Amino acid sequence: HFSLKPEDLILAVGCATGFMLHDFHELIPGLEVKGIDVSGYAIENALDSMTPHVSVGDARALPFPDDSVDVTISITTIHNFNREDCIIALKEIERVSRRGAFVTVDAYRTEEERTAMDAWNLTALTVLHVDEWKELFSEAGYSGDYYWFMP
Repeated sequence: HFSLKPEDLILAVGCATGFMLHDFHELIPGLEVKGIDVSGYAIENALDSMTPHVSVGDARALPFPDDSVDVTISITTIHNFNREDCIIALKEIERVSRRGAFVTVDAYRTEEERTAMDAWNLTALTVLHVDEWKELFSEAGYSGDYYWFMP
């Protein structure tokens, strides 16, 4: 989808121990991978092959210059902030990404899905209807791709 090639840079926001970055690195030899995660424990226990590429960081203050990352990916991370901080994190992803971005957030379409999410969700501070997420993306100026996680 993003036509990633060797020497492009992909950033994972909420990279945990680096499994997804490892897969990208293996799939596209020469691809530069970077990841941040708020969890020092996750970074300390990262895959050996990813240790040089991951660090503790905050999605609300990405340590990268404007337009310096080819593609930024954040899977089930942004929704762990309150609404205001979701917007800040999305603005940061937009700021650093020069070619594209992809985020996945907890969402629901029906009251039944909302009930399931409320019963299942442990960490998300912001769980919205898909239409509310679209409004939030617009408010944040986020132009990247997105998808929903629903239990």
